[in-house]
Amino acid sequence: MKIICIGRNYTDHIKELENEKPTDPVIFMKPDTSILLKKQPFFIPDFSNNVHYEVEILVKIKKIGKYIDQKFAHKYYDEIGLGIDFTARDIQNQLKAKGLSWEKAKAFDGAAVIGEWIAKEEFSDVNDIDFRLEKNEEIAQQGNTKLMLWKIDELIAYVSQYFTLKIGDIIFTGTPAGVGPVATNDTLTGFIGERKMFSIKVK
Repeated sequence: MKIICIGRNYTDHIKELENEKPTDPVIFMKPDTSILLKKQPFFIPDFSNNVHYEVEILVKIKKIGKYIDQKFAHKYYDEIGLGIDFTARDIQNQLKAKGLSWEKAKAFDGAAVIGEWIAKEEFSDVNDIDFRLEKNEEIAQQGNTKLMLWKIDELIAYVSQYFTLKIGDIIFTGTPAGVGPVATNDTLTGFIGERKMFSIKVK
């Protein structure tokens, strides 16, 4: 199982980090060791003084696919989830300044929160899903999949040009604006609509 992440997929988030708008989806990976175990807190790593939350809609792949045509991409998933792409922003900024890859900032242990899953058939339109992240019971991020630069089916088709998608693979589809730092004793709770998808403590 692999975790494929999409960066810079919401215009407002691109602006808040002062990044350039990409002409193609930005892809990076997280190893399975980055998955935060269920019911475990997130421990701020010693190597960073500025870890940010980034809430994202997730897609779980249900069958093997390579060079998937966009019009058939909907057949490759039947579950939608919500998660957090934790980012050591200080480390990422250092790496970006040197033109280096982001793995140390994005793929460390515990950096991927994967919440509950909802059957795709429960959504009238996967390109119109409201989601949000609350920090200490106050809204920190809000988004809707209609604001994605590349929608879910487009991402599946694009990613499959480079990586064979396998059963159980998870795609993190990008984060909206509103990312920010976490601190010890924060509680982060994610929602799709009004359904709670995860709740974690920060240590």
